[in-house]
Amino acid sequence: MPFSLHGHVAIVTGNSSGLGKAIGLTLGKAGAKVPVNYYNNRERAERTLSDYRDAGIDTLLVRADVTQEDQVDQLFRETEQSLGVPDILVPNATCEQPQRPVQQYDWDFYQLMLDFFVKSPFLMTQRGLVAMKDQKWGRIVNIVSEVFHRSVAPFSAYVAAKGGQIGWTRSMASELAPHGITVNMVAPGWIPTERHADDPQAAKDAYRALIPADRWGTPQDVADAVLYLTSDEASFVTGQTICVNGGLTPW
Repeated sequence: MPFSLHGHVAIVTGNSSGLGKAIGLTLGKAGAKVPVNYYNNRERAERTLSDYRDAGIDTLLVRADVTQEDQVDQLFRETEQSLGVPDILVPNATCEQPQRPVQQYDWDFYQLMLDFFVKSPFLMTQRGLVAMKDQKWGRIVNIVSEVFHRSVAPFSAYVAAKGGQIGWTRSMASELAPHGITVNMVAPGWIPTERHADDPQAAKDAYRALIPADRWGTPQDVADAVLYLTSDEASFVTGQTICVNGGLTPW
């Protein structure tokens, strides 16, 4: 079957809800073994674990803050013991992303953004790289954002961190290509998920009016792009960004 991931183990961080949950389910339905990673909400994570198992996915529940090196190592160790050695990595975990004028941010918040979007992918890649190099196969897909391409404001902390993540991904793609490891990006637009439940309706309506495809995107749209990039069918694609936003940024 095309896009089969049988024989692979995928770590999708922060996959107990939202985009991460859809990505994990999609990779799991394609044959990958996928742990459920969470940090704050165990009850929600246990519901997601049930959803994964109901879908026939080989999984387990792992609590880990993936901005901390020791907990990234724990996530890998528990996954390796129960499911096998991970060779697909999708850094997806995030925190709240308030939009504020630059005067209202402080460096601690900037650092938090960098921890999630640069430090965490670095820690995960470094931890998983030896096995990927040994088997000469690996897939890393960073979940970035259209906000960098669209220069969204007032959102400087998030945009800056996403810019760093994009640059890091491109450099990693060149470095790891000789080892059979691809490193790509999926850049969603505003995809309504649980975290957007309280967003102002006026803001939603204004964004929706800009989408050339004339519909909202869905978590499944994002998950399908990730599935392609993690498959053998994308073995000659690396260092690239797929913008999943209905044509809002066509580059």
